[in-house]
Amino acid sequence: MVPTEIRPATAADLDAIALLHAEARATYYRGRIPDHLFDSPAEHARTRDGWGRAIARGDVLCAVRDGKIVGVAAHRSDDGVLTLTQLHVAPSHWRHGIGSALHTACLTAWRRAGARTARLEVYEHNTRAQAFYAARGWTPDPDGPRAGAHLVLILRLDGAAGE
Repeated sequence: MVPTEIRPATAADLDAIALLHAEARATYYRGRIPDHLFDSPAEHARTRDGWGRAIARGDVLCAVRDGKIVGVAAHRSDDGVLTLTQLHVAPSHWRHGIGSALHTACLTAWRRAGARTARLEVYEHNTRAQAFYAARGWTPDPDGPRAGAHLVLILRLDGAAGE
């Protein structure tokens, strides 16, 4: 298997990240919500801008194989709450350990920063992602297990699974 390099994203990665993001989101949104909500020029511009801001903050990690970005993870800390905002792997690279490598790199960075708990929201119909996170120790947030059409999960970083 070709090794995966995990590295911080740069501004030069923005177009590849935005394309990967759109491709991955389509796998779980298509047929469940109107296409224009995830696959329109306006939505692509909005999400590209969001990725650009996250990259500028230094909150994005890329997984690279053979010189191509095949996975991406973004996180942020607001008011002391660490949130995994995105974790996507190109569908053509699913089940090759890329998501696991990104997840482990996130855990390492979060622990180094002193974080004790992380949260994320996962689309209620994205059962693939739900299984991925459950296998790594993420559990429903007992204080607020839903946010609209998303499940809210938390991970205690002291003794977290998935490394």
